[in-house]
Amino acid sequence: MALETEQRQLEAGRVLKGVTALFGDVTKGTYFVAELRELDLPKIAGQLMITHEWSDWRNANFWWIQSVYVAKEYRGKGVFKALFNHVQVLARAQKDVCGLRLYMDSDNQTARRTYDRIGFKRTHYEMFEMDLEKSKGELA
Repeated sequence: MALETEQRQLEAGRVLKGVTALFGDVTKGTYFVAELRELDLPKIAGQLMITHEWSDWRNANFWWIQSVYVAKEYRGKGVFKALFNHVQVLARAQKDVCGLRLYMDSDNQTARRTYDRIGFKRTHYEMFEMDLEKSKGELA
């Protein structure tokens, strides 16, 4: 997913530790997967992860949709929509969830159309990032 979306080659061992950390600590987030059956065998068609951001302004959590991925052969077939609808139902059932948020690559027009279609609104906020691993040597 990182290679396709950000042209980043990730270290497999590090990713495994990150996924394992999430499974070991529910406060880090939750994975959701879409599973299809082909020839009576389960196949993962897509995934997304939810993380939480506390808003003092709203006294509630935003659920951030992250790590969205749908296998190429299932794109355009409602896999993401099914995952999103499931998460939205769960979020609406929680008294301490005030909204859903996500970010996307600004060049991904297919994702933009999908998010517009399911009701996400663009905000006036821009996202900034400081990669501390890359900048550790620059802090001198």
